[in-house]
Amino acid sequence: MAQVLVHSVFKQGRLMSAFNPTIANALFTIKVAKKAETRNFSNEFKKNTVHNDENKISKSVFISQSDDVFTNLALEDWLYKNFDFTNHHVMLLWRNSPCVVIGRHQNPWLEANFGPLSEHGVQLARRNSGGGAVYHDHGNLNLTFFTPRERYNRKQNLEIITSALHREWGLKMEINKKEDIVIDGMNKISGTASKLGRPNSYHHCTLLVDVNKNNLSESLHKYEKGIETNATVSIPSPVRNLAELDSTINVQRLISSIGWEYLRTTPLTQQDGGWGLVSRQRGFQMINPTDEWFPGLDKIRDEFQSWDWKFGRTPKFHITRSFLLPQSIQVAGKGGDVQEEELRVTVTVSKGLVEDVIMRIPPSLMMSETFIEDIKVMSTIRGRRFTEDALDELNASFGTSHSLKEDGKQFVADCMRKVMASV
Repeated sequence: MAQVLVHSVFKQGRLMSAFNPTIANALFTIKVAKKAETRNFSNEFKKNTVHNDENKISKSVFISQSDDVFTNLALEDWLYKNFDFTNHHVMLLWRNSPCVVIGRHQNPWLEANFGPLSEHGVQLARRNSGGGAVYHDHGNLNLTFFTPRERYNRKQNLEIITSALHREWGLKMEINKKEDIVIDGMNKISGTASKLGRPNSYHHCTLLVDVNKNNLSESLHKYEKGIETNATVSIPSPVRNLAELDSTINVQRLISSIGWEYLRTTPLTQQDGGWGLVSRQRGFQMINPTDEWFPGLDKIRDEFQSWDWKFGRTPKFHITRSFLLPQSIQVAGKGGDVQEEELRVTVTVSKGLVEDVIMRIPPSLMMSETFIEDIKVMSTIRGRRFTEDALDELNASFGTSHSLKEDGKQFVADCMRKVMASV
């Protein structure tokens, strides 16, 4: 539908050029942007300079034809690293099949609920920007605004979105202090993150259109107590779909309305240039994110999909859990009373690998009361990935242990499984 819309407004040759890989370099004018010089100007000269610079800048709306989260993240990263945005600003629109996307500095074991992810075929991905975890499916529209670093202004980008929603559907949205787009002061329809580098930057955000809210709720894990970490932790917020506010809103209409709003808005002063400005822009371009179009894209995609990127980039964390011993294996004291005892387990994970496992085992589980209570079980799993395979090896080591009573081995193994499965 978006493609037909583009044909009706722009010359066919311009759109079709985006599908021709032989002239991709001409289309994108790929080169490393030079760092902009900074000078001191009088206010009047600054004003004239902004106006002159603004006339040199054109805009494009790129629409990714892929719905694979790793491909789209790779495309975003490729543009960020290789494109010259000095005189050509770009808004990239993209959608993904069901997935959970965590921030660069987050812990996937805390942010994603792996049971429902596996059950519903939901992918897990880690992006290159900060911020919290989000759920994507085909009812979610993602927007990335690319500019040189010195022109980065995400509030202006969000105002383009809210203006489009008001112009097309009469909806009045707010941009809160965290620069989320909300309705009724609290229900979030869009979250924001960014990547600031040199010479380029981008701001990207989600837009909840008609997302499966049940899958969203099940896929995003709530923060657990007993976990010590410096990772960025997501803050849950109430959300609403735009389709709940107006049933005529869908992704294709949003691509059109936000795209036109972006093209009619001046790049620096945020003025409405109307259709006169639109006619001077580069318009909508359907983008085919392949290695043929974007040399090196496949390598970037492979990195985003790798275990080392998704899990190995996780900041170091410690999980501590305590378990009451069942009465059946507790030992009565001198007076015949049964004392409540706990098994305490601490697992340390660094870069996605098990670094240490420490168990404080009550004397009643030990073969000898003189046995050291703090037992370190790490020789078999140290350096192993924090996965079910590591747990299986740990359980096997319990089976051959001579320090635990037989009736306590299964209890300890069950406790370890609960610790591993709790994140």
